[in-house]
Amino acid sequence: MVVLNKIYTRTGDDGTTALGSGERRAKHDLRVAAYGTVDETNATLGLVRLHLSGLPDLDATMARIQNDLFDLGADLATPEAEEPLPYEPLRITDEQVKRLEAEIDRLNGDLEPLRSFVLPAGSAAAAHLHLARTVARRAERLMSELVGHEKINGAALRYANRLSDFLFVAARWVNAQGDGDVLWVPGKNR
Repeated sequence: MVVLNKIYTRTGDDGTTALGSGERRAKHDLRVAAYGTVDETNATLGLVRLHLSGLPDLDATMARIQNDLFDLGADLATPEAEEPLPYEPLRITDEQVKRLEAEIDRLNGDLEPLRSFVLPAGSAAAAHLHLARTVARRAERLMSELVGHEKINGAALRYANRLSDFLFVAARWVNAQGDGDVLWVPGKNR
C-alpha cells in the first residue's frame, strides 16, 4: 500500500533517492535512470490515450500496460537482494510478457506484411505510439546496460523488449484504421 501525505521530503536534496529496499542511490544511478525512463514511457502512453477515444479496446490495453509499467518500475526500484527482504517485492512475471505477445499477435494479424520501413508518422495516436516506442527502447537499453552491472529480473527485460515491439505494431494497426503507414522512401530527397 502506498501512502503519500507529503510530496516533498527533502531527502533527495543531496542528489540521492531511496530504492524500494531502502538503499539510497545517486539520482543519476543506472538503476534509477532505467526506472525513470520506464516512467517516461508510461507518461507517453498517457499522451497516446488522449487519441484513442474511437478505439476503446486499444485504450483498455494501454490502461493495462500503464499499470504494468508501474509494476516494472517497482521491480527495477527494488534490487534483487542476497538476503530476503521483509516483504515480497513486486516483480514482472512471464504471464505479463505472454500477454504482450498475445496482443502483438492479435494486432499484427490484421496487418499486411511490411515491405518498407515506416516513418514515425500517420495519425496523432500512431505518432505518439512511435514516440512511446522510442522511449521504451531507451528504457530497454538502460536495463540491458544495468544487467552488465547488477542482477535484474529476466522477465522485466523481456517485458521491455516486447513492449517496444507491441508499440510498433499498435502504431501500424492504428494507422491501418485510417490512411495507413507513412513509408520510408530511400533516397527520395536526393
